[in-house]
Amino acid sequence: MCRNIRPLYNFEPAATSEEVRAAALQYVRKISGFRAPAAHNAEAFSHAVDAVAEATAGLLATLEVRTAAPRRQAG
Repeated sequence: MCRNIRPLYNFEPAATSEEVRAAALQYVRKISGFRAPAAHNAEAFSHAVDAVAEATAGLLATLEVRTAAPRRQAG
């Protein structure tokens, strides 16, 4: 697990779209092994980040929780 990806579910306030996208970017960086892709891979890299962010947002929207959401600490 990438240490920079923080849990995004069941916190108040809820995760923002920017936080979801940042987590998706970290995930794609981790599995691809590239911090920034070469120009010829930029489109594939961007598409992967978009797809992971969309899947993550969908997951967070459909999960059900049975406990109170803790407050997140800034930073």
